[in-house]
Amino acid sequence: MLPPSPRLGYLLTLATVSFFSCTKMVPTGTGRTGASPTGPAQLVNPLIGTAAFTDPKLVGYVAPPDWHGVWAGLAFPGSALPNAMVQLSPITEFNTGSGYQYEDSVIQGFAHTNKGHWNLCHLPVLPVVGAPNASGGYSSRFSHATEMAAPGYYGVTLKDYNVQVRLTSTLRCGLHQYTYAQPQDRSIVFKLGRSNERVNDWTLEKVGARAVQGFQKTGDQTAYFYAQLSDDIQDLAIQHKGSKEGLAVLRLANGSRKPVELRLGLSFVSMQNAQQNLAQELGNRSFEEVQRAATTTWNQLLTKVSVKGGTAQQQTMFYTCLYRSFLWPALRSDLNGEYTDVKGKVGKANFQYYTLPSLWDTYRNKDVLMSMLAPGVTTDIIKSMQDIGDKTGFIPTFFHGDHAASFVAGAYQRGITNFDVQDVYRLLLRNANVEGGTRPHIKEYIEKGYISTSEVAAPNVETPGSAGVSKTLEYAFDDYAVAQLAQALHDTAQYRTLMRRSKNYRNVFDPGTRFMRGRLANGQWVKPFNPQYPYYEYMYREANAWQVSFFAPHDMPGLVALYGGPQPFEAKLDSLFTVPWNPSYIARNVSGFIGQYCHGNQPDHETPFAYYYVGKPEKSQRRLDEIMANFYNTGEKGLAFSGMDDAGEMSAWYVFSAAGLYPLSAADTRYVVTMPLFDEVRWTMPNGKVLTVKKLGASRNLSAIRVNGAPNAGYFVPYQLFNTGGQLEVVAK
Repeated sequence: MLPPSPRLGYLLTLATVSFFSCTKMVPTGTGRTGASPTGPAQLVNPLIGTAAFTDPKLVGYVAPPDWHGVWAGLAFPGSALPNAMVQLSPITEFNTGSGYQYEDSVIQGFAHTNKGHWNLCHLPVLPVVGAPNASGGYSSRFSHATEMAAPGYYGVTLKDYNVQVRLTSTLRCGLHQYTYAQPQDRSIVFKLGRSNERVNDWTLEKVGARAVQGFQKTGDQTAYFYAQLSDDIQDLAIQHKGSKEGLAVLRLANGSRKPVELRLGLSFVSMQNAQQNLAQELGNRSFEEVQRAATTTWNQLLTKVSVKGGTAQQQTMFYTCLYRSFLWPALRSDLNGEYTDVKGKVGKANFQYYTLPSLWDTYRNKDVLMSMLAPGVTTDIIKSMQDIGDKTGFIPTFFHGDHAASFVAGAYQRGITNFDVQDVYRLLLRNANVEGGTRPHIKEYIEKGYISTSEVAAPNVETPGSAGVSKTLEYAFDDYAVAQLAQALHDTAQYRTLMRRSKNYRNVFDPGTRFMRGRLANGQWVKPFNPQYPYYEYMYREANAWQVSFFAPHDMPGLVALYGGPQPFEAKLDSLFTVPWNPSYIARNVSGFIGQYCHGNQPDHETPFAYYYVGKPEKSQRRLDEIMANFYNTGEKGLAFSGMDDAGEMSAWYVFSAAGLYPLSAADTRYVVTMPLFDEVRWTMPNGKVLTVKKLGASRNLSAIRVNGAPNAGYFVPYQLFNTGGQLEVVAK
């Protein structure tokens, strides 16, 4: 069940807005807010993924009271365009993932950037009424009954100030509309001392009767802004500068009963660029025009994957997950092409500069989905990463592993070639071979074939370490990915070397226990060893032995052989899903269990598909269906995920699994075929070709696969099928 009025009704017009356009968007036609929309955007519920995951039977344990729940969902419900600079969203509590938690009842402000990773949330703004508050404690209660969210729109009523708030946005601008119940004592508070990161400095100044500008510096980035108001500013007061309660209060002139509009342009380069972004991208367009343009932009993207059949809940979840798969990375260059580079210097490029993808999470599926449906954006992201690599000597990664390797290699093999592949390949080779860069412990990895673990007598969840087992497994996969690029570029010597190294996953497999296990520098196995106990970085990265012991997506036949063949491998897989989780083993971002399998975090998200390698697709399907049914749309109102969405990875997993095609190895160009949730899934590719996936039969057990009427050999289909179009029939027993 969805909460009351979760989405805003609006009329979709024939606005001609190009997907991911970098130019001013000018819609045509008229419409009336409140009418029913058309297109898949109406099925998206941005509130999904904002609620707490609390059921102990699904979580796996009872979370300590001071946690206020496990780390799950952490999605934001506000207004955004695909991969935009601005994500205009409510903040209910700072330093809590996206800053918004559905269980909260107080809004602190509306911030202009987001991701869902305890960072960003720049430039919080809150409309208020009444006399100035000397303590600076501005906030307001709200009710979900007044809350409305849709792609490119968010609305709510602030109870304590009796202000109706409506938000929409463009790529680089936020448009606020505040309807005050009274024309006197109206103010707008800029909480520039707060964000989801430490604020180092900020300023705000009045630059006209109805304009202000300023900046907010957090960490190594500065968000500049220029804002225009529809009403005169009576005065500007700065409070508590230098503290986290620092803010600026803009008091508005009395008298007007019209809605107050705040138009804010954002830039990570300069206030001048912010002003230019505002003038050229938002200008004087009405709220309704901007909102309709946002809806059209999302519909142009979401209609690239159309579904028929399934339940209403499944369609809502599918399109909500597809929507969430295209919110990150975020645009960082301005309309004039300028951006701030990794060295803090202003550069100018002929491509759009983006933030780094959340690679440890999203390389598995979301970045694959982006390369399929938004090749232009993918190209610019690779160029942005190359820019960092050229200035630091290494292609960057995110958090763990070196998964730019599979992102680039997979994209290149799918036909994304409009970048300097030789230079990117050079940088990826440096990543794979040079100490001090993207791959910590790479020297030891090359010399030993694994990364060692230091023995600790009584390790706990937070025991520090090298995460040597996880790094070894991931580096082996990354080696395979770079090898595929080497092969495509006819570098035979590097291909052979890297393919040999891609087998290093075998070096941390303990045949005695049949687990991936830590090894000491002398080659002995780490003791003590408890395969059920989770660690954040001791031996494993946010996982236990069960959850990483099936990770070799580039060489699954070789992994099956390590276990002794199909029967022992299948038996071990069965145990993964049936050995009960010990509820006394608590790690905050390891949650959502089927046996030892954890869907609330990424390390074992490929594992449910592993039964295909022993000829038992029906066993995979049983687990896939169980995961889709129980770990999405969870909670009392169906708004919780079993774990962090992690910049869209959790969502993209659902999109592929529900559509019946999954990229098991992101470095390759083939997809494992599963039973779709829907009767028909139509993929409309950027080249105009259409691949139609049809489910035939009511059973959930796979019987046959036909491509354009002919029997398919095996369980996989090549990416080329998307490029050429055609029909894929998935036949049930």
